[in-house]
Amino acid sequence: MRKRRGRRALTLLAAGAVAVLGLQAGPLASEAAAATPDASRFHGVNWADPRDNYADDAVVPTGLSTEDDYLTTYAKSAAVVGQFQSGFGADTVRLPVNPASVNGPWWDSYRGAIDAAVGRGVKVVLGYWEGPGAAKNGRIDDRAAYDAMWRTVVDQYGDTGRVYFEPMNEPFGYAATEWADIAAGWLSAYGAVVPRERVLVGGVGYSDDVRPVCADPRLAGTHLSLHQYGFWHQDWTDPARWAADLRTRVGNCASRTVLTEFGTELTSGLDYNGPVNGRWEVATLKGQTDTVRELGIGSVYWPGLRAGDAYSLTELQGTGTDLTLRTTNTSAADRLAWAWWGTGRPATTAGPLRGVGSGHCLDVPGASHEPGTKMIIWYCNGNENQRWTYTAQKELRVYGDMCLDVDHGGTAGGTPLILWPCNGGTNQKWNLDAGGSITAQDSGLALDVGGAYTAPGSNVGLWYGNGGTNQRWQRL
Repeated sequence: MRKRRGRRALTLLAAGAVAVLGLQAGPLASEAAAATPDASRFHGVNWADPRDNYADDAVVPTGLSTEDDYLTTYAKSAAVVGQFQSGFGADTVRLPVNPASVNGPWWDSYRGAIDAAVGRGVKVVLGYWEGPGAAKNGRIDDRAAYDAMWRTVVDQYGDTGRVYFEPMNEPFGYAATEWADIAAGWLSAYGAVVPRERVLVGGVGYSDDVRPVCADPRLAGTHLSLHQYGFWHQDWTDPARWAADLRTRVGNCASRTVLTEFGTELTSGLDYNGPVNGRWEVATLKGQTDTVRELGIGSVYWPGLRAGDAYSLTELQGTGTDLTLRTTNTSAADRLAWAWWGTGRPATTAGPLRGVGSGHCLDVPGASHEPGTKMIIWYCNGNENQRWTYTAQKELRVYGDMCLDVDHGGTAGGTPLILWPCNGGTNQKWNLDAGGSITAQDSGLALDVGGAYTAPGSNVGLWYGNGGTNQRWQRL
């Protein structure tokens, strides 16, 4: 809702390209089966149109083009989203939709952005933005076009567990009861396809207060979308005041609340790890990130990428599909890492782990996303099922939100290692030791290729440390 500079978000997904490129677009089991909202699972960024996401024509995220075909959009988006993951540990991207994007020709290509994010294991929040100018009144512009848009989007992604739906961004043109009626109507129309846990209902006004929608029993089971910006009160230079304001806006709804927009100026060199020094920008981000951490609410920074926006966390570089992101303010990125993980930023490297003894790589067989899949070694190929990120939380992540996990928390030699949704458990913590060994934090046992076998397909599990080459790993 940042009126002075404008802004909104974007990046999307689809099933067609995922099938073309051999990736999985189906629901992640832990997410698809979630019975109640858990806002703490959202750690992400907005990806926005350079003009802002309020548009009468199609919204197009920075770096994409309506001239791009599906595969080009997919490739560009995979590059951008992959760097949101590796550079910041993001597991969520919030993107805009509007009737011109979905009901027109851009949709066939735009789906490539959504599919790329899903293929990388990232959650995607699709939110409706109204048009700009005189028509920008906080109300749905054209109800028939709006309904047609959502029918198409839900038909495409209703059964894709990583895709979430936000019926409207900042419904400030409606009274609280009127907006609750519209949100309840959306649930009634699409509830047979979309689980409530995958719906984010915006707070009232500029999505700045979730308490009224939280209290409406018709909206039970949904997530709630909240916004808070520092320029609302530039006289507030105490982080504690911002923290108190955010707690008030959340009320007793923390388990359902995702702070889907918050951000501040990043391009003038402000130090967000240092003293406030009377700067409302620093006070705002400190207060927000401390409170996100304290309450365990989700958060999605505005924006992760938007050309020309001083709030943008990154700047796009490169051409064609060879795109890279430059971080605009590392201290602000550190504040996000504190909010999400309680520590510094995750390692920015993601890549294969090659066994010294075999020359083969730690691999999720068949590129499976199925929780419980047992790990093996396989020919090193650099595909997503071999790209492991070691995070500040000492996890080894693959696909963005799945972790190398000690099956059932076992501590005995021979315990299998499996794929499992990242959950912060101690059986998902690993130490990278001198000499290339990787040991489980729980047991101290080593990541081991069973029997010191070297053939592709050999199982990987825990074993007592012996210094053997079957227990030593190199980052490619």
